Amino acid sequence: MRTLNIGIVGGGIGGLSAALALQRTGFRPVVLEQTPVLAEVGAGLSLSPTAAHALNFLGLTEALRTKSYHPEDQCVRHYQDGRPLNWINRGRTLIEKYGERYHLIHRADLHDSLAAAVRANDSNAIELNQRCRTVTQDETGVTATLIDGSQRRFDALIGADGSRSTVRHEIFGPIEPQYTGYIAWRGVIPMENVPPEILQPPSGIFLGPGHLVNRYPVRSGQLLNFVAFAERQDWTEEGWSIRSTVDELLKEFEGWTPMVLRFMELVPSELLFKWGLFDREPLETWTKGRITLLGDAAHPILPFLGHGAVLAIEDAVVLARAIAASERLKEGFERYERARIDRASFVVLESRKAGRVFHAPDPEKYAERTNGKAADEGIGLFSYNPVTQPV
Repeated sequence: MRTLNIGIVGGGIGGLSAALALQRTGFRPVVLEQTPVLAEVGAGLSLSPTAAHALNFLGLTEALRTKSYHPEDQCVRHYQDGRPLNWINRGRTLIEKYGERYHLIHRADLHDSLAAAVRANDSNAIELNQRCRTVTQDETGVTATLIDGSQRRFDALIGADGSRSTVRHEIFGPIEPQYTGYIAWRGVIPMENVPPEILQPPSGIFLGPGHLVNRYPVRSGQLLNFVAFAERQDWTEEGWSIRSTVDELLKEFEGWTPMVLRFMELVPSELLFKWGLFDREPLETWTKGRITLLGDAAHPILPFLGHGAVLAIEDAVVLARAIAASERLKEGFERYERARIDRASFVVLESRKAGRVFHAPDPEKYAERTNGKAADEGIGLFSYNPVTQPV
């Protein structure tokens, strides 16, 4: 099995995590990335204890330590006057219960760390300008046809190419995500420009009717990252890096506390983007023959529990462990699905529920709706460990 020639379509966080996990279990995968330069757009990511366990397994403990912001307490506040609705511990309590904590990291910092680790193991593992157009397979392997007409042959293929996955489309047909009625803005502000009095504590959530704002530091506290959600009936634009304006953002959140409006006013326009949120029903299987999926290609998810990247990282570690523990590829993919599909489907559905809780008409009843806990507490979200999960 260690001689399998494994291709990975997509060089994002999921694809690179899969490549690194396979390398650490004795394989030499090849990542086909469509862009000419390996770079990650976006802003902050929240990494739960489950993702931290996986990244420690991948050898990225030092990156988590030096490049993340480590929140201790997080406050949920009312949108009008900022009064606390709930306090959540993201540090010592989680460490005591799950052996790890929350890490808040810039997406590009995690992506760079993963790419560097993959290339340190194999300088030729990541191939750029390799956009996949079609995928076919037979009894002996998989052929990926690239946009320039060239072909690549693999023993197995992993589709890690996002929610509008070409690989998924090729093996399962058109199963397009559906617009959910939510849109979001994201932005980052240099922390030196942010008044400290509005950061009490630095990691915080603000709830309003049909709206949600989450903000937290990244880059070891050098930047303030935020994501702001609103409900909107229609959305026709493609992509998640659509330019917005500060005026548009402020108009949407008119009447909110200065603890929110002040940092929104400070976001540089070139660092402010918006996108529509898409979702689809969980698949019953992610595998067909010699091809399987991971991350958003397998299970696009709403961001209300902050687990999109987390699930992709979990997938990657479990997939590599499952293949390494098997004598045949088919067995490895079966082990992977047994260990992952229920978990991913659970988180996808819980994320939908969390969106309804956060966007409820009366923020005053947030603590009542969650029994005084965080939206991610008490549902088993953190009890899963991709490093020890039986495969």
